Amino acid sequence: MSDLVTLGQRIRHFRTAAGLTLDQLGDRVGVAGSQLSLMENGRREPRVTLLTSIATELGVTLAELLDTTPPTPRAALEIELERAQRSPHYTGLGLPVVRAGRSMPDDVLESLVGLHRALLERERQAIATPEEARRANTAQRLHMRTLDNYLPDIEELAQQVVRESGHTSGALTHREVGLMAQKLGFELVYVNDLPHSARSVTDLDNGRIYLPPASIPGGHGLRSMALQAIAHRLLGHEVPTSYAEFLRQRLEINYFAAACLMPREQSVAFLSQAKADRNIAVEDFRDAFGVTHEAAALRFTNLATSHLDLTVHFLRVGNDGAVYKAYENDGLRLPVDVTGSTEGQLVCRKWSSRAAFARTNRTTEYYQYTDTPEGTFWESTQIGTSASDEFSITVGVPFADSKWFRGRDTANRHRSTCPDPSCCKRPDGDLAGRWRGKVWTSAKLHAHILSPLPSGTFPGVDDLELYRFLETHAADTEG
Repeated sequence: MSDLVTLGQRIRHFRTAAGLTLDQLGDRVGVAGSQLSLMENGRREPRVTLLTSIATELGVTLAELLDTTPPTPRAALEIELERAQRSPHYTGLGLPVVRAGRSMPDDVLESLVGLHRALLERERQAIATPEEARRANTAQRLHMRTLDNYLPDIEELAQQVVRESGHTSGALTHREVGLMAQKLGFELVYVNDLPHSARSVTDLDNGRIYLPPASIPGGHGLRSMALQAIAHRLLGHEVPTSYAEFLRQRLEINYFAAACLMPREQSVAFLSQAKADRNIAVEDFRDAFGVTHEAAALRFTNLATSHLDLTVHFLRVGNDGAVYKAYENDGLRLPVDVTGSTEGQLVCRKWSSRAAFARTNRTTEYYQYTDTPEGTFWESTQIGTSASDEFSITVGVPFADSKWFRGRDTANRHRSTCPDPSCCKRPDGDLAGRWRGKVWTSAKLHAHILSPLPSGTFPGVDDLELYRFLETHAADTEG
């Protein structure tokens, strides 16, 4: 839409310079002056043939007409005002649109644009408040549920990029990821001094994608981070103006990276064969493509419904029982707060995602049937370790679909009646009577859920640290 507004401004600029009215130019190119007015106001997209005629009558080239640069400083302000008033932040206020006509003084126009800039900056500063984060997370999770967690456009894009890299089977290599970056005009550079708040940094001016040191063990993380940086460019992302947009972009780049590391064609073939053998296992899927257990589990949710005819649920749960990530389209009732958010909520102690922490041997998946008010679910859980604590990764399906999975013969079975507090939250009478009034404690906050992201141009990233980093490494490219 902003391109149409710029085009309209350029048509108006050259028409005025030629001394023609709307009707006079319209007569020459065969359209009504009112139609030209819509084009100049960015509300109608002209055909290329009409643009060619307009350029000829105005004595300019088609390339000059299609240039995306505003023709004058005044036009740049008008375009910025138009764009600001079409943004969701402004339209959501229900206020009228102000037209920057020729009679509007320049200082008034500058004041209006400055006001919109200030409002946008305030919006960015409040971009990651806990309440907004929870609501945005909830909206995204519910939206992905309607899509069965499957994004066909990104699947096709990833398939194309992987094919062009020359990859055919097995785990995607660092070299192939490097070739993907090269096709976009970028070099992968591994550095030790990334800003502490950034996972990667893309220098658009010098064609570099900066990543952590290449010596990091495993390698999946580096491939994934590089692919995510590449995805921002391929998907045409711009600086997010809301936390919801930030989350959408994060979901899309993660999805793209997973779809490259575990390409749809090979992944569906692998999982379909496993289903035919009644031997689906996330750990096998993980090992076949050289990724983490969590990446494999999430990728499985992308493909399960659309390609395997299976409904599923996924949980990443901390060792304190709090949900970090969750998805379901199989009817499992996730724990939610009054806003509908599940992040930070405690799952039932009897669910597999918490029961697995009690195991002594954590090297293999833990299997369990769980009876709930919504039905019986079979679940597979793997324990993982982060820099700060342990977490569990769970994939589950309704009882009827357990027949397709390894571990269906498990004898582990628990009954959960949550959200009934008597299930696992309320102590029995004797225990409560023994300790009531005789203890004092202090709660540990779920900082990952409640802490807002630092404000900046990019949510969560320190601008000063980021720009200083780029300035330092730009000197390397000049040298």
